[in-house]
Amino acid sequence: MSASIPTLDIQRFDTDRTAFVADLGAAYREWGFAGIRNHGIPQSLIDRAYEVFRRFFALPEQVKRKYHVPGGGGARGYTPFGIETAKGAEHYDLKEFWHVGREIPRDGKYADVMPPNLWPEEVPEFREVAYALYEALDALGSRVLSALALHIGLPEDWFADKTDVGNSILRPIHYPPITATDIPNVRAGAHEDINLITLLVGASAEGLEVLSRKGEWVPFTADADTIVVNIGDMLQRLTNHVYPSTTHRVVNPPGDKARQPRYSTPFFLHPNPDFLIRTLPQCVSADNPDRYPEPITAQDYLLERLREIKLV
Repeated sequence: MSASIPTLDIQRFDTDRTAFVADLGAAYREWGFAGIRNHGIPQSLIDRAYEVFRRFFALPEQVKRKYHVPGGGGARGYTPFGIETAKGAEHYDLKEFWHVGREIPRDGKYADVMPPNLWPEEVPEFREVAYALYEALDALGSRVLSALALHIGLPEDWFADKTDVGNSILRPIHYPPITATDIPNVRAGAHEDINLITLLVGASAEGLEVLSRKGEWVPFTADADTIVVNIGDMLQRLTNHVYPSTTHRVVNPPGDKARQPRYSTPFFLHPNPDFLIRTLPQCVSADNPDRYPEPITAQDYLLERLREIKLV
């Protein structure tokens, strides 16, 4: 792991709160990224999740495509290889993925923008295991947001009622082996995430790189017991860039490593769809004037960005 991007023990939020909040806030102000260890998510759950995700991606293409929803923007179910393209990129990413969303009452007020989940019948354990991981990462993300709220002078529970029905997504990703040479595509082009924060659990191989403020690409491969948590564009906008949404990518590995598949599972923590992203007054000053005088709802912002990456 790079020594430059800090890894912090989140148990300190309970035992050494003031210092932990200061350290976490400083890491995000500088990098937009941090590693979180002692997060409490059982390794057995993470391992089981990766096992069922691998089994799904190993299914025949025509079977997986049964769960692709044309026109659905990839919101739920399967998105095939060769569709998602990083904002501004010429070539599509070398990946396929699945989306698990929040389970909500189908007569609830967000039902029109948060469709029901799809579950692959060929992998019966998928639903139970994937949703258990979804809920565990959702809870961990809420703890991180509590610490960040304190760091910028908000109540600890400020985000609680703004993310409790958030349109958050668990995304198991498969990057297939790369067998061609001299291809212009990369596994994931340089991009920033759309949401509030992203939690990346158990990347199975190196490849993640983070763009430093000096313009250098810094590799960030987490230890097995560490979850990588980074700032997304919604939180960058909300905090008027106090917390930067840092550009990152997944590069193609060299030599024989390119012929190995790569799996990763990010959790994109979103606000509730009707949450109004309005610059926090705590984050506006003479030195940092309001960059976003016009607020936007989380749902409208999401749709705007999904169009840019060619999912809708």
